[in-house]
Amino acid sequence: MNTTKFMQLALDEAKKSGEDLPIGCVIVKNGEIIASAHNEKELMGNPTAHAEMLCIKKASKMLGTRMNECEMYVTLEPCPMCMWAIIEARVGKLFFGAYDSLYGGSTVLNLKDLANSKIEIKGGILEEECSALIKNYFTELRNKNEK
Repeated sequence: MNTTKFMQLALDEAKKSGEDLPIGCVIVKNGEIIASAHNEKELMGNPTAHAEMLCIKKASKMLGTRMNECEMYVTLEPCPMCMWAIIEARVGKLFFGAYDSLYGGSTVLNLKDLANSKIEIKGGILEEECSALIKNYFTELRNKNEK
């Protein structure tokens, strides 16, 4: 398992987010990418169109509702909505880049324990790159709004 390689692919996916917050997600099974997605909340006009939710939706068409043999790579720690969906999809392992100190579904609100889930979670994969992408997005947004 090459967590850095798959997180880099999630970062590449995040860069496709356009006007949306640049979050990317990749679901992998047996070393092969099953699904990938990026945030599309603004594009779709849908507040639930987070990268993780879209990625789960794509993967479930192929795998059904049980993804216990899958790994998910996401550039930002999932929010509570996404974390609950990840738990419900029975994703086996979750790897994320940047920690979310406000809405982190695995650190601020530990949904894993609440759900008695066995999902393995590891954060901080390419954390600097993932954090920089998000910080740059907000800097550009502030600069754009000031003009």
